[in-house]
Amino acid sequence: MGKKILKSYDYSLIIAIFLLCAFGLVMIYSSSMAWAVQRYDYPPDYFYQKQKLWLMGFFLIFIVTAAIPYKIMKFTNVLVVIVAASIVTLLGLFVFGYEAGGAVSWYKFGSFKIQPSEFVKLGMIIYLSAVYAKKQTYINQFNTGVLPPLAYLLIICFLIILQPDYGTASIIAAIAATIILCSGMNFKNITKLVIMMLIVILPLAYVLRDHIFSEKRASRFAVLSNPFAEEYVQGAGFHLANSYIAIGSGGINGLGLGKSIQKLGYLPESHTDFIMAVIAEELGIWGVGFVILLLSYIVLRGIYIGLQCKDPFGSLLAIGISSMIGIQSFINLAGVSGLIPLTGVTLPFVSYGGSSLFMLAAASGILVNVSMFVKFEKKYKNQQGQANKGLQQRDGKVYYI
Repeated sequence: MGKKILKSYDYSLIIAIFLLCAFGLVMIYSSSMAWAVQRYDYPPDYFYQKQKLWLMGFFLIFIVTAAIPYKIMKFTNVLVVIVAASIVTLLGLFVFGYEAGGAVSWYKFGSFKIQPSEFVKLGMIIYLSAVYAKKQTYINQFNTGVLPPLAYLLIICFLIILQPDYGTASIIAAIAATIILCSGMNFKNITKLVIMMLIVILPLAYVLRDHIFSEKRASRFAVLSNPFAEEYVQGAGFHLANSYIAIGSGGINGLGLGKSIQKLGYLPESHTDFIMAVIAEELGIWGVGFVILLLSYIVLRGIYIGLQCKDPFGSLLAIGISSMIGIQSFINLAGVSGLIPLTGVTLPFVSYGGSSLFMLAAASGILVNVSMFVKFEKKYKNQQGQANKGLQQRDGKVYYI
């Protein structure tokens, strides 16, 4: 049985994930050397060494979540822990939180920081997938099948907005929308949900209009048209302008690994939010294509796993995790290339960061576990079908033919 289970793991998906992590480690070393020395007076390999330690934790978490059957997560006791832990950790930020980047989104323990909203993303996916899977028999009863799970979603989004972190709240809402659309509820109920959300969001946006549409946030939209404009290039457009220079300098073949100029103090956050700009500058379109190809494979493979899974919980879980990786990848790449305003979202598996990496380890491990069960059950049923073809019942007895 153990050998059959090991053979059922999706090794193409595992290889794609590990390749991205390894590639990201190399690029973090390349992109952070100057930043570590100039900004923090650290050794050149400081961020590389920390990421290497976090990758060890990544592999441990990945192995554990890939081995534990995903179905235990739909038990009521597990869901209660997820809901309680999410709300408590988010509330705790208002007392013990650490401010960084204008938002109180972190817990700081010495030099180590944890962003609880990263883990809340995965908790939300597990919770909504489990609850809507259990409600399949009455998923189209709006008051009992649709509305109750959304109370948890509204609470966590509200707490994250108060930090304030509109980007993470928007990502969580987008992932939740994907799960809801795939949950099986009819178009009538989806329309009702959209109308109700507008009734909630529009008055809230009006009340918070001075904060949401502040001059700083408005400038993020304004710079998209021309970050090199005199009034933006040394201010709101500084990051994007240097990202454009890095991408343009790389061309097709790139300047060569380690030879980026923009990482030498011109491009802030070159190892986190803007690591793709450094990849484009050093490795050209080939490096960018390699990353996008692997990310696309992971997302599409996850969606395929969700479509193949006959268990509603496993199906929604796979689709939710895949949508999370896809949405975050799109937001990061679109921000770096100037398609949308910058939101501070890292590139999954590639960018520097512990909280994001540990969350992705758990999420990708769960996805691999769902894939294993799908493949194992399909193979088992095929073997049972082949065996049954050789049996024929006659005169109350079973004969092998």
